[in-house]
Amino acid sequence: MTLAAEPATGPTVPVPAAAPGAASGSAPGTAAPAAVLRRQRVRESAARTYARSFPIVPVRAHGMTVEGADGRRYLDCLSGAGTLALGHNHPVVLEAIRRTLDSGAPLHLLDLATAEKDDFTTALFESLPPAFADGARVHFCGPAGTDAVEAALKLMQTATGRAGALAFTGAYHGMTAGALALTGNVAVKEPLPGGGEVVRLPYPYGYRCPFGVGGSAGAGLSATYAERLLDDPAGGVVPPAAMILEAVQGEGGVVPAPDDWLRAMRRITAERGIPLIVDEVQTGVGRTGAMWAVEHSGILPDAMVLSKAIGGSLPLAVVVYREEYDGWRPGAHTGTFRGNTLAMAAGAATLRYVAANGLAARAAEVGGRLTERLRALAGELPVIGEVRGRGLMIGVELVDPAAEPDACGARPAAPALAVRVREACLARGLIVELGGRHDAVLRLLPPLTVTDEQAAAVFDRLADAVAAAASSPEDRTAAGAR
Repeated sequence: MTLAAEPATGPTVPVPAAAPGAASGSAPGTAAPAAVLRRQRVRESAARTYARSFPIVPVRAHGMTVEGADGRRYLDCLSGAGTLALGHNHPVVLEAIRRTLDSGAPLHLLDLATAEKDDFTTALFESLPPAFADGARVHFCGPAGTDAVEAALKLMQTATGRAGALAFTGAYHGMTAGALALTGNVAVKEPLPGGGEVVRLPYPYGYRCPFGVGGSAGAGLSATYAERLLDDPAGGVVPPAAMILEAVQGEGGVVPAPDDWLRAMRRITAERGIPLIVDEVQTGVGRTGAMWAVEHSGILPDAMVLSKAIGGSLPLAVVVYREEYDGWRPGAHTGTFRGNTLAMAAGAATLRYVAANGLAARAAEVGGRLTERLRALAGELPVIGEVRGRGLMIGVELVDPAAEPDACGARPAAPALAVRVREACLARGLIVELGGRHDAVLRLLPPLTVTDEQAAAVFDRLADAVAAAASSPEDRTAAGAR
């Protein structure tokens, strides 16, 4: 069945339309959507991304629902790329922001001490694994996760006196120079000069195993390869400043690392005196079914990079690390906007709300049910190659079912089909973005507050969109040509 683009919650609120040719200085929300989109295309850079995928003009949002200027409503499974742990405009977040504004607190004080920063730091440390939080230090970075990655690298370079780093295939750590060097995506790196010495190790991606064996055997080979390479005096690897990894690769296609493999990486780095940095920018604050993704495996890293959801929808990024690495001199890593009073207030409220209401466990429960239903759907729709993820971080990889499978049973990715599915989802009132090696993975990142009814609607709309796109004339023509 095909559903209209109007999710199930709340009344539709009429949006006043602007008169044709309305002045560009009109109040926000009153301009005609087509005019807004046209001006965006003309005035914004060619690097814009989500705006290309979703040609809508959001004017209101609450929880999981986004309303466009044309009055259509959508279920948001993007959640600000994982930033909106509580969804849009959650009352707890709005109250924290209003309270801070009404208090007259200074909104910008560089890195001076404030009551809001002290409270956020307390809430953050209370949320971390106790063995990691005990004796840890926090550094407030620029407002994006990529700056926190840069800071973590500089911290470990300072502590070890080394320059290089170990990173993994499929990784995404940001778009600034150092973080981009660690990132695996070749397309965004090709036009740029090199960003430092990075040794790339194979991430355990079972469906497209780099060793061609898949499963636990592939993860075991990945760990063995890393260990042997680091110990090989002719392996070409100079002792690095750090290893950085994601417990679940998000942009890489929602690929969870096996817990045993994560424990192996912790052992390998600890035995060789290599600091381990875990990038929890997207996985943190309950997203994977635990407050922090490292808790599934029980590993204790030397540093954690945090951003996105920790600011309660506002820009905030930090590095938390073991105090013995705190060898920086004053000013070693600074930035005008390191610390955002409103984000700290919203972030503290979010962290406490997630913990008090068991939303990490809720993410595990709802995400598990949704993943199970999607895996059953894969049995009906052969264009679904694999469904994977952890908690409410779910990936659906789309493939060409008529092509020959590889040694692990994986068929070639179907990026054109994925684009059609994304478009079909939007037409049905569902916002879903793509990721993965060939942009052929549908990524589901609903807020942790998603209701059972909304989760069911997500499944229904996604299933309908995949079925419709898979039966489109393009696919039938291509299949006939083979």
